Amino acid sequence: MVRQVPLTQQQTWERLTDWERHGDYVPFTKVSRTDDGILARTALGRIGFDDPMRIVDQHAPAICRLVKTGSVVRGDVEVRIDPASHGSTVTWTERVDVKGVPRVLDPLVALAGRFMFGRVIDRLLA
Repeated sequence: MVRQVPLTQQQTWERLTDWERHGDYVPFTKVSRTDDGILARTALGRIGFDDPMRIVDQHAPAICRLVKTGSVVRGDVEVRIDPASHGSTVTWTERVDVKGVPRVLDPLVALAGRFMFGRVIDRLLA
């Protein structure tokens, strides 16, 4: 997904990489920093799962790549921020595989991800 924002590249970077704030906009999820990345814990009561992500490439304020290494959610994320005449352009690319979800449902998983992460990005950059 691509977003045009009236923020500088640095301002955009600071907002999008404030990982803990991502949890403010994902239902039932708390996000924390780890030694090598991020841990998103999604739970309703005692039932939940961890979504650990390792930061594998980061060049502030332009690009960050993460790999999802959990037992439930796997995949990768690339966040690219380019300067533009109006501020900056954000390109967020995410590929997710969810354990137990058949491949035939990949388009539905991708659609749900675009909706959820689009909301998160829009709120972080508002």
